[in-house]
Parts: sequence; structure tokens; C-alpha cells
Amino acid sequence: HQAKAGEDSRVRPSQMDMDKVQSTLKQLVRDWSSCGAGEREQCYSPILAALQGLHPLREDRGKVKVLVPGAGLGRLAFEIAREGFECQGNEFSLFMLFASNFVLNKTRAVDCFKIFPYIHNYCNNVDSKDQLRAVSFPDADPNELPEEAKFSMAAGNFLEVYSEPEYLGSQDAVVTCFFMDCAHNILEFVQVIHRVLKAGGVWINLGPLLYHFSDQKGEDSIEPDYACLRGIIQVHTAHLYTCKVYTGTH
Repeated sequence: HQAKAGEDSRVRPSQMDMDKVQSTLKQLVRDWSSCGAGEREQCYSPILAALQGLHPLREDRGKVKVLVPGAGLGRLAFEIAREGFECQGNEFSLFMLFASNFVLNKTRAVDCFKIFPYIHNYCNNVDSKDQLRAVSFPDADPNELPEEAKFSMAAGNFLEVYSEPEYLGSQDAVVTCFFMDCAHNILEFVQVIHRVLKAGGVWINLGPLLYHFSDQKGEDSIEPDYACLRGIIQVHTAHLYTCKVYTGTH
């Protein structure tokens, strides 16, 4: 498209783009600020405790591969790697990938940046000044990871990336946190998770079944209840290999 004289050649972001930017800023609060510590304690700590219980000796964790689909801004994957595991996060959203790259690779100290994540929030404020609240990040220095730590982020659609032959039976553990209901077809997620797990691998899941596409016009979606989904998981487990599934819901 050739811009006319005097016309701004830049593409104006859509309202959806702006919504995703605002969501990413709030995710920075949850994942990488002290304000989000309470939410992380409820969601990430049980997952970390499960992994630690399965592999109590830190010196052995470097041989344990953990995959975190839907890693978002990478805090959970970072914490898993900080515990000594070999961890790879996977994320599809460019907004999340840009922000996670900035936090993980460009920050050099604790609370070295400040954002105003609620500036566009005109509703649900206790006080008008809450809209102007500043939040500093990151509350943990990503450079704390030792040089020998094995931590990476993979960009792309989970179903496409991890259906490749090299990922078959490649992971000792898969961790999903508020991820499974992001699928158009949750059964495809289950199939790929089982596919990438090694024999005797572990799947640790925490999160609701608030299927994201259930009410969106023109979007395919299936929404099995938890009992049905658990039965399907158990059938897959029986036919494929022994797989321990730790699950929690909100």
C-alpha cells in the first residue's frame, strides 16, 4: 500500500491489538512484579512443589526435561529452571513473546522499570487514584539464573511445534497452568501432551475449564466437562504408557 502525500504510512493498531497490549501489561504485574506474588503463590507454588517432590535431589534435576506450553511471560518456566530443571517454555502470542524477551533478556536489575498498567481502566476502581497506580518490574532478576541453567523459550503454535517428530517422547514432564481451555479442541492438546511425554512421564495441570472460544461466533469449540475430560485422559494413558497426571482446578 503506497501512502498518499501527508498520510501516515504506519499501520494503526486495531482495538484488538490495544486490548492485547493492555492484557500483556497486566500479565507483567501478575508474573513479574511483587504485586503478583500472591497469585503466583496460589498457582505456581503447587506446581513447583509437585516437581520438587518428584525430583527431591537438585543435582539430578538437570537431566529432567520440563515443557511449559502457554508460558506467557515465562515466569513459571523461569522458576522451574531456577530449581535446576531443564525447562522450555512455549508461547504463541507475539505480544507475550516480545514482552517476555524484554524481561528475560533486557532487564539487568530488580524493579528497574515502571509501568502504569491500569491507566485505561475506567471501571472497577476502588478509588480514582488506583487508575494511576505505578508498578515496578521485574521483582526477580533474570540474571540470577546460573550460566549452566538450561532454559529456553520456543515460539509457535503448541500443536504444530510439538507434533514434529523430534519431540516424540522427548519430555519428562509437561506443566500446564491456565492453558488447557485455550484450545479449540482440548482433546488435541491432550493427544500432543501424551505424545511428547517419555514413558512414565508426568503431566502437572492447574487451571479451570473456561473454554475461551465457547461463546465466540464463527469459532470452533468443544467443551467437555471435567469428569468427561479426565476419563478421556485416563483412556489415553492406558493405551499409550504410564503417565501420572496431577491436576488442580479453580
